Amino acid sequence: MVRSADQDIENEFHAADRDQRRNRRRGRVSGLTGKILLLNILALAILVSGILYFNQFRSSLVQTRLGVLITEAQMVAAALGESASGGADTRNVDVGQARAILQRLTVGAQNRGRLFGLNGDILLDSRLMVPNSQVLTHPLLPPDEMPGIGPTWTNLKAWLIKAISTEPDYPPYFENVEQKASDYVEVLTALQGDMATAVRLTDHGTLMLHVAIPVQRFHRVLGAVLVSVETTEIEEVVRQERLAILEVFGVALVVTALLSMFLAGTIARPVRRLADFAHQVRLGRGRDIKMPDFTGRQDELGDLSRALRDMTRALYRRIDAIEAFAADVSHELKNPLSSLHSAIETLDLDADPSQQRKLLAIIKDDVNRLNRLITDISNASRLDAELLRGEMASVDLAAMLATIIEIYQETTQDQDVTLSLELPDEPLVITGIEGHLGQVIRNLIDNALSFSPPGGTIQIAARKVDNRIRVEIMDEGPGIGEDKLEAIFDRFYTERPEEDGFGTHSGLGLNICKQIVAVHSGEIWAENLFEPGDLDRNRIGANFIISLPSA
Repeated sequence: MVRSADQDIENEFHAADRDQRRNRRRGRVSGLTGKILLLNILALAILVSGILYFNQFRSSLVQTRLGVLITEAQMVAAALGESASGGADTRNVDVGQARAILQRLTVGAQNRGRLFGLNGDILLDSRLMVPNSQVLTHPLLPPDEMPGIGPTWTNLKAWLIKAISTEPDYPPYFENVEQKASDYVEVLTALQGDMATAVRLTDHGTLMLHVAIPVQRFHRVLGAVLVSVETTEIEEVVRQERLAILEVFGVALVVTALLSMFLAGTIARPVRRLADFAHQVRLGRGRDIKMPDFTGRQDELGDLSRALRDMTRALYRRIDAIEAFAADVSHELKNPLSSLHSAIETLDLDADPSQQRKLLAIIKDDVNRLNRLITDISNASRLDAELLRGEMASVDLAAMLATIIEIYQETTQDQDVTLSLELPDEPLVITGIEGHLGQVIRNLIDNALSFSPPGGTIQIAARKVDNRIRVEIMDEGPGIGEDKLEAIFDRFYTERPEEDGFGTHSGLGLNICKQIVAVHSGEIWAENLFEPGDLDRNRIGANFIISLPSA
């Protein structure tokens, strides 16, 4: 079932209203604003991803510190081995001398040293050898980072660091009250005569580095020394750098968000206002609303605003032209219909055969006139669509004129009218739709033929003037009234010789020519021809001139 035009229009209005309601539901933040903000935040996210680099940085620091710790542990183990009393048969470390060495090498430093015997018992622990006047301290977290204090900016930063950072799966570090060598795999390995290292994670997030070295004398293992250090300083350095990046990110995020909102506002709001106006035009209310003017902007939005303003003006001009065309068509159709109606009514009342024949002749003329009008109106209504769909191409105007004149010379031999063509030697090339340009030339030649007297000449000439091509079609007819030189291009205007018969021309030919020439960025006008030196200015013909831009 084919829907009526009224139903299509009604559905179009409903669709426009739905679009407008959907746009209002979007709120103040448009999709474009969100996209600009998202893209800018993604750029900042790349900066924040630099935090991941600190994982490698931290690992390299840990490995460096572990290498230093190995050297320190080897020095302690060597010193302990050299201090062992006895000869080659010595199997135990001298705890007294070892205490002095371990205390001298580790106490007061960050390192912690523990000495294990061959039976796995712990013999010495540098943490328990602190002088009486020294207080053993252990760093605590700052108050605002301790659990239970509540959400703070510092806690948020710590959470972000933890969320972004990627830590290896280190085994947890725990320490029994009574320590044994079996608590530490690396110590067991050292008691077998090999060096071993281990990295463990403490309960407050730092790493504990362990190096176990066998204590030997004369290649005999007497025990194992475990030197350990906590990466507190490394963690603090990495932590401060990460916090610095996060603080920079926080400030940049706020600035970026504000700038993004400002940038989006300068783009999204004007686009939305233009879209709202387009919706009003779609609903037929555009004439009552002032279109937003952004033509002062020297950017793409200014170009868009100018294009929309020009398009809207062209649209309303087109609507006005359609309305005027419909009014003209209605007026032109009324005349033959009224004449036809009167002739039919009179035919029923008048019994005189001769009068009836006259009335039938009138009816026939009116029917022919209606047929001519309907045909020309149909052609004119299709012209715009054809011009819009037609593809512009290079047209050899000289060759086209020569072909058209040759055809007319063959078909007008019985009209006692001569057609002449004058062309220059240089090429005459324009950009256009060849079929419609040929229609213009044929319409003008047909017009000249209808006004030319017997034995007359129609001269067609083309030449290049600056960067334009000028075509002239001159006849030897009665010319045109000075007050009609512009009116002849109006729709349905007709002023024909009596021998052409009433109603044989619709008055659309020259108007169609004007439309086609305008689409090709050209001009068309008419002039009268006069005898040189004739002060009375008696017309000897008419000259129709077309000016088109050269390719």
